[in-house]
Amino acid sequence: MRPLNIKEAAGRLGISPRAIRFYEEKGLILPAKQASNGYRSYTENDIWRLQTIAALREIGMSLQDITHALGEIDQGNQQRLEEYLELQQAVMYAQWVELKRMLDTTQRMIDLNRQDGPLDVSHLHELADSSRRLREARQNWHDRWNYDTQAAIHDERVQAKSGSIPASSASSPSFPEEADSMPYNESRNAGEHQDTKTAPSSSFYLYHNYDEALEQTAKWISPVPGEHGLDIGTGTGNLAGKLLERQAIMTGIDQSREMLRTCRTKYPGMHVKLGNFLALPFADQTFDFLVSSFAFHHLSPDQQQLALQEMQRVLTPRGRMCLTDLMFADALHREAYIRQAEADGNSDQLLAIRERHFPLLDELTGWLETHGYVTKTVRHNELLHTMLAVPLR
Repeated sequence: MRPLNIKEAAGRLGISPRAIRFYEEKGLILPAKQASNGYRSYTENDIWRLQTIAALREIGMSLQDITHALGEIDQGNQQRLEEYLELQQAVMYAQWVELKRMLDTTQRMIDLNRQDGPLDVSHLHELADSSRRLREARQNWHDRWNYDTQAAIHDERVQAKSGSIPASSASSPSFPEEADSMPYNESRNAGEHQDTKTAPSSSFYLYHNYDEALEQTAKWISPVPGEHGLDIGTGTGNLAGKLLERQAIMTGIDQSREMLRTCRTKYPGMHVKLGNFLALPFADQTFDFLVSSFAFHHLSPDQQQLALQEMQRVLTPRGRMCLTDLMFADALHREAYIRQAEADGNSDQLLAIRERHFPLLDELTGWLETHGYVTKTVRHNELLHTMLAVPLR
């Protein structure tokens, strides 16, 4: 095929010459110029590149991300290109979820307006304020812990901390997330508030009883072979791997690219993609079950409410969920825990509580039971719990 001029190229692609010039100005395409007159000349490869740019713009991708995506295409890196596409898909799902929320709020306002008697506009204001607060909660989440930098040592860290750790080793931490250290109850009986044996603060770790808790989660989910499951905040895939062993078809999402790359290497048969709790990049009623471990506490209370709604949305009507995380049994437990940490002068413990939002188990189970689930819980140590929720219907 002979090279095309800019008007012919624009006509073939269904875009304007001005758009083509704009992409050239941004360095996305560099067509050759004819020596005789300096006019641009577009080869078949240039046309293909313009088609790719137009396709990525059609899905709302930014020019910066298009530049990166084209670079990955030029290098033949399909995996990196897929990451950019999935990131854009996650953005669109977030917009879609937000639009659904706005539609719901608008319908509720319409329903209020249709009620008999004078309209109390304060109810509209309350709906609008609630909607705004939830929108801000969705938009304000970010990865404060930079898990991309921790992916290479994550498995080593959780395995080191899931067993007994000598107090001497904890005084000089080997891992970057020592702020995640948490108190440990050496008694493993579930379901009761046992008397705890308090160890020195330096021996308290987030990942104590890690393998035990993940095994409990997989046991309670007990997937039927061929069931589709979602692991939110999958990290390097340790929990999902236990469910793959039980012949579930697993999908994992995480906001960390590096965690997902490690997960792909460990479990090549598992589907992984970028995403987070607040806008799950999947259609309604996609999964038979859903799990998450050591991730829910990264969300604020408002964000946790949004996450529960999203989890319910992507589950089938009979879908079940199982969460494993550090949680307080109730508000009294949290207050007593903080008082004890203050009395002990345990600044690391207090900092961890301030920086994270460990759920109240009674509020979490209460929300789920109000929304049609029956729940059961098991306690692994002073804070670590596993909770299963199964729909009544």
